Amino acid sequence: MPYDSSLDKQLFAKSYESESTKVTVSVYSYNNGPKKLQISRENMDTEGQWRFSKLGRMTKEEFEGILPFFEEVRSHL
Repeated sequence: MPYDSSLDKQLFAKSYESESTKVTVSVYSYNNGPKKLQISRENMDTEGQWRFSKLGRMTKEEFEGILPFFEEVRSHL
C-alpha cells in the first residue's frame, strides 16, 4: 500500500528557530496507528524560504531549544 498523506495526522508540533535554521519536534499517527515522534530540520535559502534538510547533527543551541518540547511530546505519545 503506497503512502497516502491524507492518512497522516499531525497531533503535536513545536519549532525552535534561529536566523537560518528551524528544528521541529512533532508527533504523527498514520492511519490511526501508533503515535511516533519526528524531529526535522529546515534551512532558510537565499530567497528567505524554508527548505527541508536532513536533521543530521545538532548544535548545543538547537538541542537546548527543543529540549523543553519533550515533556509536552510525552503527553501526546
